[in-house]
Amino acid sequence: MTGTVENMETDADTPKKKSKKGLLIGVLLALVLGGGGFFATYSGFVGATASPTDIAKQEAPVADLPTLAFIELEPLVISLGSTTGSRHLRFRGSLEIVPSYEADVTYVLPRVIDVLNSYLRAVDLTVLEDPAALIKLRAQMLRRIQLVTGEGRVRDLLILEFVLN
Repeated sequence: MTGTVENMETDADTPKKKSKKGLLIGVLLALVLGGGGFFATYSGFVGATASPTDIAKQEAPVADLPTLAFIELEPLVISLGSTTGSRHLRFRGSLEIVPSYEADVTYVLPRVIDVLNSYLRAVDLTVLEDPAALIKLRAQMLRRIQLVTGEGRVRDLLILEFVLN
């Protein structure tokens, strides 16, 4: 009897082998889902980019540009005062105008140049050196130009060159 008791004890001590059924199902499921994802992507169901003809069909019609005219201002070289040494500002711009007022704006162009010259000479050097200040300077110059030329004639001021030497 002692032999059977020992056999029973050794059988209870040995662990049972786990089933590999869960692992096999997981591997098969990963393969099937991976293959399905590849097929969906490859066939264009998922993540497909539209062809150029499809994009052209989806885009809204483009409106025509408004009629504009541009008057280029003569380049300005402005000395920045006696305390700054020999520093100069080079400015070149263009006015975007309504075409029907081109003759009127051209007629008062010397006054526009004078206003810009006076304003830029009065601006502090620290303001001119600040890159973010160009937007404010542009708005100030445009407002002064619109006062000289009259409301509704000049639509915008385009800054073509703004260089500190």
